[in-house]
Amino acid sequence: MPIQQIIEQRVQEYRDVPGGLLPLLHAIQGDIGYVPPESIEAIARGLNLSRAEVHGVISFYHDFRSAPGGRHVLQICRAEACQAMGSGELEAHAKNTLGIDYGGTTADGAISLEPVYCLGNCACSPSVRIDDSIHARVDAAALDALIASLVETGEAK
Repeated sequence: MPIQQIIEQRVQEYRDVPGGLLPLLHAIQGDIGYVPPESIEAIARGLNLSRAEVHGVISFYHDFRSAPGGRHVLQICRAEACQAMGSGELEAHAKNTLGIDYGGTTADGAISLEPVYCLGNCACSPSVRIDDSIHARVDAAALDALIASLVETGEAK
């Protein structure tokens, strides 16, 4: 189904839902993988909002993407407990290894790198999440192994 058709279908689905903007944006991102900038006008029109309101919500919440992401998302916890246990060094290592900064995607489209501000795994810091899997007590060597398993097999082990 073409992207514009998916967007129009979702707008129709959420147009009469009170507070429907967030669920609509999640639905679009779930369907397409991101919220295309060209969809803002249709969303605004369908929900009787301004384009600025829609854009403001998309840009405020870090979970929404405005461009396609990688096949896998690597999030490094930046909360205080993980910072105290070395996530800053882990973050620098990940950026160097992947050749990208936060918000970036590797050239091969395999991995997007994002910060996260608590994975609820503070006792096992530093922690990372790859897609839906949380990994504890991650050091540079463990991160290298996780990244290698993503690139080689398509999934983290």
